[in-house]
Amino acid sequence: MTSSSDRSPAVDVLSTRTYEIRTYGCQMNVHDSERLAGLLEDAGYVRAPEGSDGEADVVVFNTCAVRENADNKLYGNLGHLAPKKASRPGMQIAVGGCLAQKDRDTIVKRAPWVDVVFGTHNIGKLPVLLERARVQEEAQVEIAESLEAFPSTLPTRRESAYAAWVSISVGCNNTCTFCIVPALRGKEKDRRPGDILAEIEALVAEGVSEITLLGQNVNAYGSDIGDREAFSKLLRACGKIDGLERVRFTSPHPRDFTDDVIAAMAETPNVMPQLHMPLQSGSDPVLKAMRRSYRQERFLGIIEKVRAAIPHAAISTDIIVGFPGETEEDFQQTLHVVREARFAQAFTFQYSKRPGTPAAEMDGQIPKKVVQERYERLVALQEEISWEENKKQVGRTLELMVAEGEGRKDDTTHRLSGRAPDNRLVHFTKPDQEVRPGDVVTVEVTYAAPHHLLAEGPVLDVRRTRAGDAWEKRTAEKAAKPAGVLLGLPKVGVPEPLPAVSGGCAVD
Repeated sequence: MTSSSDRSPAVDVLSTRTYEIRTYGCQMNVHDSERLAGLLEDAGYVRAPEGSDGEADVVVFNTCAVRENADNKLYGNLGHLAPKKASRPGMQIAVGGCLAQKDRDTIVKRAPWVDVVFGTHNIGKLPVLLERARVQEEAQVEIAESLEAFPSTLPTRRESAYAAWVSISVGCNNTCTFCIVPALRGKEKDRRPGDILAEIEALVAEGVSEITLLGQNVNAYGSDIGDREAFSKLLRACGKIDGLERVRFTSPHPRDFTDDVIAAMAETPNVMPQLHMPLQSGSDPVLKAMRRSYRQERFLGIIEKVRAAIPHAAISTDIIVGFPGETEEDFQQTLHVVREARFAQAFTFQYSKRPGTPAAEMDGQIPKKVVQERYERLVALQEEISWEENKKQVGRTLELMVAEGEGRKDDTTHRLSGRAPDNRLVHFTKPDQEVRPGDVVTVEVTYAAPHHLLAEGPVLDVRRTRAGDAWEKRTAEKAAKPAGVLLGLPKVGVPEPLPAVSGGCAVD
């Protein structure tokens, strides 16, 4: 613990205090930050105004530990805030997430102006720890070794009025040599199906029309409750929820991807024709070194079955280039799988040492120059395939869920943006009638680029939805009071199946 001289003096707790959350890493962290926001607002805090950049009364870092320089980023940001904190009585800084779970007391030793350190298993304690730090005027470091309560029981401030994450499990039972997540998130713990469905039904009642089922290894769901077909049953149960238009999930593991899941996807109308299936490497020796419990043939077999059952499915993946010991022949096998699988999109990463993982200590670390050259070849191939696959969409008529914040050039091009059922991003001509995020439009695709589609003709149909009503209601409520933004989180919009910010937590 640090002395009281390292913290800011106490302030009048009756005044309204603002908060800012900065989020790093995977979808699980993004969703955890929604919960942290809900907890703080339940405790009486309000969001800091947009662009406050460290001027909030409480700044929370929700950290990621899967990249080699994660700690450097954190301490650099903490150092930037140190003079602001010294000049602002009552300002508090909290650090949570995977890096906090890993480093624990090290954080307050290196940054003695930090007030609270909490881990991945006890995010619900944040308001109490902040208050304790304020009263006792010393840092509070509290790291639980196991999950205290399933996070979905906590209040949540969702970032979208019409789309939501729903956690079905936390933790992971795999032992991939490049990943530190199991050590920081713990073993897999599944929620009861009834609790999951009750949460989804409550969200739909609020106007949500799209949900994304979330887990570190989402399709292993059921291993903790003793039902190997629990995940496919859950998908089918989602199909019976009236008003739920779109169901997605991320991220599955090839080892646990069974035929009953493919059948449930194909036979449940509101389960979208989209699949994110992490490859990581196409080389059997590298997969073995990674402790990935499948091989190239098994992976391509899954892709073949999915395409047979769901012809228009868009399949995306994760690939790591330059894993220790990877030879040119190993890399060629990865390129072979990319050509065979024809992914709509691939999230590609240059191997980065994760401190605390077996791979970080392996022989055969690949020189940066070699990794970079292979990475560029992989990206060039995938760009070519993505463009070719997108060109196949030209002429198709698609139903899009209108999104907000997805099209960076929408204002200047007088377009709007939406997501197709297979999650492709489509920019379309703004119609004369009002269209709200959450509403559904029908368009014809006229042009394809590698990462998006265009529908330049007139909108064929507009369907106003309860989700659009929910967005309109939330917007009106924001306009009635000072608006803020939760810094570090994605803008309001349909949750992406995989943010391209990390090769971490939810990337299995």
